[in-house]
Amino acid sequence: MDVALEGIRKSYGGTTVLHDVSLTLRGGRVHGLVGENGAGKSTLARILCGAVPADSGRVAVDGEPAAIRSPRDALRHGLALVTQEGAIVPGLSVADNVFLGARARRHGLRDPAGDRHRLAALLDRTGFALDPSARAGDLPLVHRQQIEILRALARGARLIALDEPTALLPGPAAERLLRLARDLADRDGIAIVLISHRLDEVLNSCDTVTVLRDGRHVTTAPAAGLTAAGLLRAMVGRPVEMLYPEPAPVPEGAPVVLAVRGLSRGTAVRGVSLDVRAGEIVGLAGLVGSGRTETLRLAFGADRPDGGEVTITGRRVTGRAPSHAMALGAGLVPESRAEQGLVLVRSAAENLALASLPDRRRLGFVRRRAERRAVGGAAETLGIRGAGLDRPAWTLSGGNQQRSVFGKWLVRSPRVLLVDEPTRGVDVAAKVQIHRLIAGLAARGVGVLMASSEVEEVLGLAHRVLVMGDGRVAGEFPRGTSAEDVLVAAGLR
Repeated sequence: MDVALEGIRKSYGGTTVLHDVSLTLRGGRVHGLVGENGAGKSTLARILCGAVPADSGRVAVDGEPAAIRSPRDALRHGLALVTQEGAIVPGLSVADNVFLGARARRHGLRDPAGDRHRLAALLDRTGFALDPSARAGDLPLVHRQQIEILRALARGARLIALDEPTALLPGPAAERLLRLARDLADRDGIAIVLISHRLDEVLNSCDTVTVLRDGRHVTTAPAAGLTAAGLLRAMVGRPVEMLYPEPAPVPEGAPVVLAVRGLSRGTAVRGVSLDVRAGEIVGLAGLVGSGRTETLRLAFGADRPDGGEVTITGRRVTGRAPSHAMALGAGLVPESRAEQGLVLVRSAAENLALASLPDRRRLGFVRRRAERRAVGGAAETLGIRGAGLDRPAWTLSGGNQQRSVFGKWLVRSPRVLLVDEPTRGVDVAAKVQIHRLIAGLAARGVGVLMASSEVEEVLGLAHRVLVMGDGRVAGEFPRGTSAEDVLVAAGLR
């Protein structure tokens, strides 16, 4: 199939995010779509797949105009979108989510046996290892993403747009997903649109690459003639600073601001102990499911431990909710900004103020002028200005959303910051800013415990690296350790 987007234009609140973008996508090919956060990549994919309407322009499928006003319209034309965050119904099973609205029927009645047969065929086709009866809401994000891919295939999609599909995945899992995308194009003739900030994977996986900058089409060219450096220049239109700033040395005798002793929860976290000193960045590396995320959530009080204790700035966390850890000076940047870090229907300014909201309430009402003053400094530091502060968070780019999650803790001035996947789904320029922000917080005496699936990110930022596996701390490495040593310890080599 051929899909043409012609003169697509889209604005939010007077800010134009797509300027007359035209693009052709062909069946049997993998088409990369790259650009900085805010360049319009995800918006273009959402318009293509009916999640948001274009202000002007049209979509044509195989030369015929396609009226796409909703995801249902898009699916009718064979167009499907797999998002960064995952669009599943948490209370339903894997099978129910895959066949949502598309159940097998026999003589007008539901055909459970037919669904089981179809799902088994899809799992065999993709190589995904999912329990059809598992509750989708209990699964990690990577498996929710797989459910979305299965759903698209179950509905006969002939074009699938993958929005940051490998952002959560360690190397081997990312490679398997990219091989699947290649197979779907080569074997089944499906058009794949790959939106990614990982330029190497775009160049290695795609036939053609389109660059967007500030909502405008910059170039479309065969991937074989491109380089990562050339793509980066086209994306940002300016030089990019050093990706990993050198962290300031930890002051001699710096006090321990976070102490974890024997922390446990089921089989996910088994007797984890660690310390973080003021001004120190401690990295957590390991496979998805190694216990990194669970350790951060337990330390913050977001989940209840079965055993162990957490001490923040010398005081034991005795409460069973994040509010107690916050009162002691802790903050958490969670793995999923959309599900756990932001109130998407509220403005960026309101999200920046969220963690310190009690400071500006009077008689049950929020003092908006005080709120604006409180978030002003953080917004300036993060580069979120003007109309961007008043826009709903869901309309912001991934980079600005992630900055907003960090920003609400800047307003509160934490002593300890727990950070999970700090740059997931953000572009190179936003990564540089977030890395500098983390290093700057540590330089001001904040203790940082940071988990990331990108080993290079952990090694580039942290003073020390703890490798986790099977819910335990499997090893500790000082700054300057080679990536190969950490990968071996983490079971990635």
